[in-house]
Amino acid sequence: MNSTNVDNGKKYNQNNELNETSVNKNPFIQFIKWYESVLNSNLNEPTAMMLSTADVNGNPSARIVLLKEIDDSGFVFYTNYESRKGKDLKENPKAALTFFWDELRRQIRIEGRIEKISRETSKEYFSSRLSESQIGAWVSAQSTVIQNREFLENKFDELKEKFGNEEIPLPDFWGGYRLIPNYFEFWQGRENRLHDRICYKKENDEWKIFRLAP
Repeated sequence: MNSTNVDNGKKYNQNNELNETSVNKNPFIQFIKWYESVLNSNLNEPTAMMLSTADVNGNPSARIVLLKEIDDSGFVFYTNYESRKGKDLKENPKAALTFFWDELRRQIRIEGRIEKISRETSKEYFSSRLSESQIGAWVSAQSTVIQNREFLENKFDELKEKFGNEEIPLPDFWGGYRLIPNYFEFWQGRENRLHDRICYKKENDEWKIFRLAP
C-alpha cells in the first residue's frame, strides 16, 4: 500500500514525485502522459483549462475554456472572435493556459503565442457540433450586454426556425485559436508543501528543463 501524508486535509501519494531527470525531454509528451492519467481517472471536465489574456494596456482577464485538440505545435480551443478574449488576443497575441486537477494534486501552466487556425479546420470542427450548439454560436454576441435571458431564447428560436433542416454555416466571427508554447510548468503536490515544480523553457528551438522552488 502506498503511504500518504496529509497537509491541510489533502493527501499526497508519496510515489507521485516529479523529477527533472525522469520527466520526458519533450514537454508535449510529458503533458500527454499526465493528460491520459486524467482521462483514465474519470474526473469531471478533464479538458477544462483557464485561459488568461491581457489587452494592449496590460489589463488581465481569465476564463475557463475547453481544450479541443493538441498536436506537436500547440493547444487548440474555439470561441467567438469578437468576445473579450478575442479582442485581447487581437491586440496582444500572447496567452497562458492553466490546467488544475485537484484530485491528482497536479497543475500545468503553459505560456506562448496565439495564432488563429485555418477557417477550413474551424469549419470541420463546427460541423461536428450538435445543431443546438451551432445555433448557440450564432445567437450569442459573446461578452456584449443584453437585456435579459428572454432575448437569447427568442433569438435562438428564430434562428432554429430560419435554418430548419439546412446545414448551419460557420459564422465569420467564430473559430479556433492555437496556443504555441514557449514555456511549460508541471506542478506536483507533495507533503509539507514542498511541492515539485519542473519547468521547460524553449531557447534556440531546444527545451531547457529546470526546477523551481515551491
